[in-house]
Amino acid sequence: MPNAVAAHLVVNDPERAATWYATVFGATETDRIPLPDGSVFAIDLAIGGITIALAGEYPDRGIISPKTLGGTYLALVVPTENADEVWRRAIEGGASEFHPIADTFYGERAGQFIDPFGHRWGVSQHLRDVPRDQRDAAVAALFTSD
Repeated sequence: MPNAVAAHLVVNDPERAATWYATVFGATETDRIPLPDGSVFAIDLAIGGITIALAGEYPDRGIISPKTLGGTYLALVVPTENADEVWRRAIEGGASEFHPIADTFYGERAGQFIDPFGHRWGVSQHLRDVPRDQRDAAVAALFTSD
């Protein structure tokens, strides 16, 4: 059994979503399940070493996207060598900012956006190693009221 988690994302338009993820993340299509009417039931993509399965919405079967639900808490994070470039492609491609991209106290350049299909994504780029005590002190300062 592979030592990875695969994601199954429901979107309103799997073909459009596959193209968007290819543009933003460099995803490559690895499989596709067609329906008899010529539409697509699901598309498998590889992003890094992870498989992302995109499926269309089928509300009568309880298969609905975050857009239909009104949002999601889950954020998928994609480590990258150039977070700003991925961020730029996402925003220019129609994503909306959730958390602005910035250098963080834990040593990453990171930000989160909502893609045009309602899914939240994070991008991160390792900048430096931060000692645990410094990281923990920074978190404590964020949650300490004056």
